[in-house]
Amino acid sequence: YWRTETPCPVTIRLPSGGTAGSGPFHSQSMEAIYAHYPGLVIVTPATVEDAYWMLLDSVALNDPVIYCEHKFLYYHLKSESIGERSLPIGKARIARPGRHATVVTYSAMVHDAIRAAEELQLDGYQIEVVDLRSVKPMDTDTILGSVARTGRLLAVGEAFPWGGVTAEVISRVASEGFHLLDAPPMRLNAKDTPIPYHPNLWKAHRPTVASIAGALRSLLRY
Repeated sequence: YWRTETPCPVTIRLPSGGTAGSGPFHSQSMEAIYAHYPGLVIVTPATVEDAYWMLLDSVALNDPVIYCEHKFLYYHLKSESIGERSLPIGKARIARPGRHATVVTYSAMVHDAIRAAEELQLDGYQIEVVDLRSVKPMDTDTILGSVARTGRLLAVGEAFPWGGVTAEVISRVASEGFHLLDAPPMRLNAKDTPIPYHPNLWKAHRPTVASIAGALRSLLRY
């Protein structure tokens, strides 16, 4: 629509992310590739409620939407109800408030980040988790607001590191919120290798609760 002023209300749903034993061809996270192109909207819901409401909002848009459904949602999440209409596409949410460090993430990694934050709470740290919900458009204001509260940033994504969503998050914070940082921003992604089949190798390949918690401890020690 942005180019021709002809409505193009097309929503493309695709499974995203990995599961144990899926290997390199069924565990891809493609959101950064599609986000590269102007005019496409890329949504990455992390909750049952967002999966429902963001799909309806996607269908209502006049621009084409790439709707990335993480397979974690299919198998591991339940909800007794879909709740009230959620935030609009392009607006991030504070999935967990905190004051010592910010984790910016999306899709299934939101749940691992929250579990890592709960682990660090035992050590007295309050970690804020920002769920992007959509990676394009990206809610820079909410990210910067969180970093202003905490002074530290860890960007987490299941996708490969090179040219990904986490790189975009850090780039925006470094260019627009450098004065807010008390430590160098960090990111944590999958390894820059093909995704392995074996479940144990797969767990070592992608970010986990343990690796997110470890990265946060390094960030907090700075």
